[in-house]
Amino acid sequence: MRILALDTSTEYCSVALWQDGAVMERCELVGQKHSEVLIAMLDALLKDAGLRVQDMDGIAFGKGPGSFTGVRIACGAVQGLALGVGFPVAGVCTLEALAQASGKMRVIAALDARMGEIYHAAYEKYDGGWDIVGEPSLCKPEDAPRVPGADWFGMGSGFAAHGEALQLRYGGQLQGVDGAAVPKAGAIAQLGAAQFALGLGADAAEALPLYLRDKVALKTSEREQR
Repeated sequence: MRILALDTSTEYCSVALWQDGAVMERCELVGQKHSEVLIAMLDALLKDAGLRVQDMDGIAFGKGPGSFTGVRIACGAVQGLALGVGFPVAGVCTLEALAQASGKMRVIAALDARMGEIYHAAYEKYDGGWDIVGEPSLCKPEDAPRVPGADWFGMGSGFAAHGEALQLRYGGQLQGVDGAAVPKAGAIAQLGAAQFALGLGADAAEALPLYLRDKVALKTSEREQR
C-alpha cells in the first residue's frame, strides 16, 4: 500500500510517502507560503520515489487543529488530488500526529492557539494505536484538562508558549517536554495508513478541517474583557 500525506497546519510545510511501512518525508519552514510550495514539494517527493500520484492508494492530511488558513490549504489540495485521481482520503488530527511522533507511551499534545489559549489533547499508547485520554479541545493553559497518573510527555508549541502554566497544571506528572515539536506529514502518513488498513478511507468531499475555535475575530469590548 502506498499513502501520500501532507500537513500545512503550522508555519512548516511537510509531505510524506508511506510505502509498506517505510516513510519518506520532506519538511520546510515556509511561514505563510504553503500554497506556493506544497505542490512542488509533493512533485519532488514523488520524483525521488520514482512514482506518480496515480500510483497512490490514498492520501492522508493534517485536518487540524492549527492555522485556519493552513488547514484549509491542506483540505483544498487533498480534495483536488483525490477527486482528480479517484482515491480515498484520511483526515488525521494534528494533536495525534504529535503523539505519534513522540516515541512515548503517554502524551499531552498542546499547540499554541494564540489569544492566550492552546489546542489540547492527551493520548496513551495501546495495542499499536492511541487511546484518547483527553479529547481535542480549546482551553486556557491554566485550565487544561487533568490527566491520570504520571510519566506523561508534553509535545508541541503550547509548551513553548505556555510552559510555566502547563508545568504548574501538571506538576510532577510530566517526565519531559518537547516544545519545538510540530505536526509533520510522516506521522500523519503512519496514522493515515492505519485508517486505510481498517477500511476507514473517506470520499474526497469529506476532506474537511477540524476547527476547535468557532470565532477568531473579537469586538473591542471582547478583547478588553480578555
